[in-house]
This record gives sequence, C-alpha cells and structure tokens, in this order.
Amino acid sequence: MVNLCKSKVSVSAAQNILWDDPKFQPNWVPSLPPKELSAAAGKRVGSVIAKYKGQVIHWDVVNENLHFNFFESKLGANASATFYRLASQFDNKTPLFLNDFNTIEDQRDGASSPANYLNKIKQLRAGGYNGVLGIGLEGHFVTRVGLISGRTRYTCFCKIAHVDHWAKFLDEIIKEVVGHPAVQGLLIWSAWSPQGCYRMCLTDNNFKNLPTGDVCQTKFVRHYHTRWFVGTTNAEVISDYCSMEITNVVTRPSLPDWSFHYNLMIPYYI
Repeated sequence: MVNLCKSKVSVSAAQNILWDDPKFQPNWVPSLPPKELSAAAGKRVGSVIAKYKGQVIHWDVVNENLHFNFFESKLGANASATFYRLASQFDNKTPLFLNDFNTIEDQRDGASSPANYLNKIKQLRAGGYNGVLGIGLEGHFVTRVGLISGRTRYTCFCKIAHVDHWAKFLDEIIKEVVGHPAVQGLLIWSAWSPQGCYRMCLTDNNFKNLPTGDVCQTKFVRHYHTRWFVGTTNAEVISDYCSMEITNVVTRPSLPDWSFHYNLMIPYYI
C-alpha cells in the first residue's frame, strides 16, 4: 500500500501504532498480564516503525488517549509517555502525534477539551518524552459548527472523518481549517470500499466524483495549494463592545467564478 502511494506521488501518515480504546485490541491482548502486555506493545512499536521508517510523514503513537485508557489501566498512568519515548528512540526524525476526536467539532465533550489536551501533553513531558509532538484533531462533523478558531495555539494536523454528505459544509470546513496558521496538514478520511465509505465518500463505485469529491478536487487541491496569487479583497468591519468582526470577500481575477467569504473575529479588551 505504501508503495502504491509512492507510485502516485502521494504521502502516507501512520495511524495508528497503538490504540487506547479497549474495543480495538486484538482478542488475545486484554488477558495479558502487565509485563507481557508491555513487551508485546513495545514489540509492536518497534516492528511497525522499523518497517515504515522514512516512508511516513508522522506517527500516531497512541490513538485517542484522551477518551480511552486501555494501556494506562494496565500499565500505569505513564504508559503513553513510555511508548512515545520508545517510538522516538526508533525514529527521532518523524514527528510523533497525539490524536483524538471531538476536539474541534463538538465543544460539549469535556474529555477532549483544549485544557485536557494540554494536560495530556504535560503528562507526556512529565513522563520523559521531550521530542517533537504534534496535535491531531479528528473532525467527525455531523452539523455545521464553529471550527478551529480559538481552539488551539499549537502546530496541528487536522483529519476530517466525515461531514455526512454535505458538500457545502465540507467546503466551509476545509477553508477554515487550512486557513488557521497552526494547521500544517489536512487528511480527509474517505477510503472507498464496494460496501461504502465511513460516512463520507468522495466518489461513487465507478470512481466518479460525488459533490464532496468535487469540493476536494476543485477547491482544495487546485486553489489551496497555490503559494501566491493575485486577487482583490473587500473588507467590511463591524465592531461592538468587546470584539471586531471583519468580513472579507476574496476573489481571483483569473477565475471569475471563484470567490469565498470568510469572517475573522478579533477579540479585544478595554
């Protein structure tokens, strides 16, 4: 599979080496005593990294360890830190990532709040992992909501798992995500299978674009990867007691039918 991606001039991201959700453990794992579990998990980390080192852009070492704690419940509170330290020993050049859901799409979920995410980072640092650490933000959107603005001040990598089949909302989500200065990458989780995709397909079974696929191809790939372009912007400023909202209309003269609106909310204090 990695070779296929390379042949298509694509890149691969490693999700995931270990998963903290007890539902996704091999059936022989939960009954292992702590010493054997630690050895098996460590062997898994080493073997996966040894096989794919230098071929992926990042490692998700322990997936969804804000919501779940399988390894911590078996091996102690510093289990994740131990595996991050081990992964960095096998590969100290590829960034290691945390990754969890309901980080940008549902602010009602306290388990993955910015404060808890920061606490997990501090826990990894206190546990002895001091290398590069990226923030993975899964996005399981089921409605149009406020997105990433104000949710993070750290370098992160967003993963959009689904927005049902709402191409318009996918377009808006992509624009806001890639427009945030902390975001360095975007992965759309839409792997095809004859039985259907995980919530959101980009193509039909004949590999013809669905509306969501058109969004990715025409809006994301073509325009967002352009480093420089000439355009015009009109700004409309609305201010109140504690904030200023700037509404911009961005157009490209070379593509008359291409434009989008975005809002920038700037809080200030008096």
